[in-house]
Order: sequence, then C-alpha cells, then structure tokens
Amino acid sequence: MKIFLVEDDEVIAGAICRHLEGWGCRCRCAVDFRQVTEEFVQFDPQLVVLDISLPYYNGYYWCGEIRKRSKVPILFLSSAGDNMNIVTAIHMGADDFLPKPFDLEVLTAKIQALLRRTYDFAAPARLLCCGGVTLRLDDGVAVRGDRTVELTRNEQRILQVLFAAKGKAVNRETLMERLWETDLFVDTNTLTVNVARLRRKLEQLGAGDLIVTKKGVGYLVTP
Repeated sequence: MKIFLVEDDEVIAGAICRHLEGWGCRCRCAVDFRQVTEEFVQFDPQLVVLDISLPYYNGYYWCGEIRKRSKVPILFLSSAGDNMNIVTAIHMGADDFLPKPFDLEVLTAKIQALLRRTYDFAAPARLLCCGGVTLRLDDGVAVRGDRTVELTRNEQRILQVLFAAKGKAVNRETLMERLWETDLFVDTNTLTVNVARLRRKLEQLGAGDLIVTKKGVGYLVTP
C-alpha cells in the first residue's frame, strides 16, 4: 500500500516512513509544500497522513483539496490535538486524528484499520510483512518498494511459514511437512534447494539477508 505523508518535520517524517516501510508499505513524503495536491495526484496513494501546521497552507486546506479529487482515507497527525481541531479535521473530510506526541505502533494500528475499512480487506492476513518485504498470498508475489518477484508454490509456503513465526526459528521438519501437503516426497535436500532459490529471488528485492539459517534448528526471518 502506498502512503503519502505531508509532514514538514524531517525527523518525524523520516521516522514514520522507516517504520511504515518496515511493515511493507511504500511511503513518500511531500517535498514542495506549495504543490501538495500535485504530488498527491502523481503518487496516487491509498492513504494520506497529514499534519495541520505546514508551510504556506495548513493541513485543513490540503485536506479540502484532496477531497475534491479523491475519497482516499486521511489521517491527521498534529500537536494541535484539542477537541476543536479534531472536530474541524473530521468536518474537513478526515477519517481519523492522532495527537502528537504519538506512538509509532498506535499510528500503524490506525493506518491498518483505515486501510481495512476503506478497501474492505475481509482477510487482512492475505498480506504478510517482515523486514520490509510483503508476501501477497493471493498471487504468490513478494514485494519490496517498487520491486516484485513471483514465487513458486513451495517458495511461497516456506516464506509464509517463516513470516507467520514472527522472527522465531522454524525447524526443518515443520517446513518439510508444509511442503509435503502437495508434493509426493520431500527430503531435506529438496528443502535446501527451495530455500536457496527463495534467497536468490529475495536478493532481487534487495533483501538477500532476510532468511537466516539457525544451525541445528532451521530457518528464521529477521524483522
């Protein structure tokens, strides 16, 4: 999912983008605060995070301009978190409001909720993310930034099991059992070959070190 961030504090903007990209999102920060609408149209995001206090025009103005063109969900993020500003933001077309200072995990939870409600993700688990890589279970594609690679059925199953383990090591027997679901025979060499091919594909995404071998145990993915 593409998220457009309109925040003039470079430290805050950088922290938010790095965090969201770690969840598999593609995040872009506004560069010219006189041309926010143009940058929004060019990027075509699925969600906007918008500050109120900005150079040239405030967030309310840009919220109104975006609403003339799109129904994309808008989350306001501002230190002006009193009731008056929250009410004004909602009336201008915002979908949610998070006062500063804020916790990045709370921000992520709000963004995920907005995306689910807006795009009707009946099964949000169809997307799994780790270490900046997103696995799309519906079509067996791994995504990082603007790069994608198609995975075989076995490669997808290996990555799905590792992602679901959330950074904990998965033993080789568990992975072989998962591959055995459709294959007539899977031995330890078959698993090794599949993991090696998967690593090569992840290298194409710039994530060649995502899968780590844990000696005597199996494999894990690094957050």
